Amino acid sequence: MRLLYSALLLISASFLAVSCNSNKEQEENTKDPKVRTVDDDKADSLLMAYDPANGDKRIEEFMTRLHNKYNFNGNVLVAKKGKILYEGCFGWADYLHRDSLKLNSQFELASVSKTMTGTAILMLMERGKLRLDQDVREFFPNFPYPGVTIKLLLTHRSGMMNYVYFVDGIWKKQHKDERPGITNMDVMNLIAQYKPARYSEPDKHFHYNNSNFMVLGAIIEKVSGMKYSQFMKENVFKPAGMKHTAVYSKAEYDKIPADVVGHDRNSWKYSVAQNFLDGPVGDKGIYSTVGDLYLFDHALKTGRLLKQQTLDSAYKAHNPLIRGHFSYGYGWRTFDDEGEKVVYHTGWWHGFRHIYVRDLKDDIVVVVLGNVVNGSLLQLDDLYKMLDMPVIRKGAYTGNGDTEDD
Repeated sequence: MRLLYSALLLISASFLAVSCNSNKEQEENTKDPKVRTVDDDKADSLLMAYDPANGDKRIEEFMTRLHNKYNFNGNVLVAKKGKILYEGCFGWADYLHRDSLKLNSQFELASVSKTMTGTAILMLMERGKLRLDQDVREFFPNFPYPGVTIKLLLTHRSGMMNYVYFVDGIWKKQHKDERPGITNMDVMNLIAQYKPARYSEPDKHFHYNNSNFMVLGAIIEKVSGMKYSQFMKENVFKPAGMKHTAVYSKAEYDKIPADVVGHDRNSWKYSVAQNFLDGPVGDKGIYSTVGDLYLFDHALKTGRLLKQQTLDSAYKAHNPLIRGHFSYGYGWRTFDDEGEKVVYHTGWWHGFRHIYVRDLKDDIVVVVLGNVVNGSLLQLDDLYKMLDMPVIRKGAYTGNGDTEDD
């Protein structure tokens, strides 16, 4: 009898332990990834640790030469396998006021914003809020182009015209005030009203342009019931620990609260003032730092934002390869070659010029953000070579629409 009683106690204890472990595991699995913990902040602090005295001298010499010889003006971060190899600032944030750049200076990311808009759309897909095969007209019944799905927007295969040129033409023709920003919904209404001609039928060609991601920004607002700026803050920036990143739209701010001024035409004379076209977001409009883009990379790699299966689909080439290597996924330009896998994006808007490169195979991140538009970012070949990465540059790909806008 005593042996039976002991056996029952042992079984009961074992069941209790399994039950506790199961409850703990269930609790971990259902933990809201948006809720950051003290441990998350500590881990990010360690990730961002960098001592300039121990920085990679070859990269420092390369960037100094890029600044002195090719007039690069901006910030840079290079990391490999969870360690920052080099981080630095070169030049002015605002030449007129002689403000120097700082590591936490926020740059208008231009089309690098598309990587985050794509991430947000895929989040909503994972949550069952939308499907990639849904037609835009399911969200906006007056949208004049049938057959345009979310997937076609993500991959630049919608055939749409570029709203930037279309709206700019209307403003100039009607002599409208160019200072107040317009919203994504304003642009959607203009498209519905004027029905501008498309470049092509849906899914016929890859044609890169900003309309695709402006419409995705509008869909994010429609589906979430939140402004794009708020959705991105709560669902992307905060979970990723991106404390120096925000959406600044002229539709929400009379004066955009960022300290870095864009300069066009390779000259300090041409500082670019924001106007009504700095209102629409999704295709652009996110301001961030080199450090926060590194944290974004880390959040994606560690599954904080999206499931691995979803990421794999985002990084897949969804267009015919250009020169056998280059294509476009869901918000990412892609490079594939014999085991190499690189995703990246360029950016060019109102005096800002950037490139953000993530070598997924060798865990390398290169972030170069510039606020003077010139040819300096076409001179990065030696940097890629010293990191033993594929060469990613504008001259390495061509194709209909591929080099348009950025």
